[in-house]
Amino acid sequence: MHDEFLCHVTAYGMCDGRRVGVPLGTYRAPTLALALWWMRDRALWIAERLDPRPENPNFPPNAVVPVADTVPDVPSLLRAWSADGVQQDLVAEELAAGNLVRIATNDDTTEYELLAESVDAVRMQRIAQRIAAPAA
Repeated sequence: MHDEFLCHVTAYGMCDGRRVGVPLGTYRAPTLALALWWMRDRALWIAERLDPRPENPNFPPNAVVPVADTVPDVPSLLRAWSADGVQQDLVAEELAAGNLVRIATNDDTTEYELLAESVDAVRMQRIAQRIAAPAA
């Protein structure tokens, strides 16, 4: 069983003709349940910042306007993923098996990526690489 998980959230966009990643958060989860919670929480955090509820009294009237129908609806996709129990179970199974999990979605300017991986799996891969490396 994998006991600790590294979780990352990154936004990628173009700057000066190059793809640039901007870290939005990292968390070292001591349990699988906390890794899943953090990923769902970050997905909802991104969604709320991209698409705040217009009825929120903190926004002046007409401050939030809809985008064109041709723009992918990243906030809705992230909210749907966070609420989908089947998807959460699949992520849990992959992480418990020691596999890297990547959830990504994008709009017309930015890709949003949630990653999680087992700390134990990363350690085992590093050890296996050292063992397989020829001695000089």
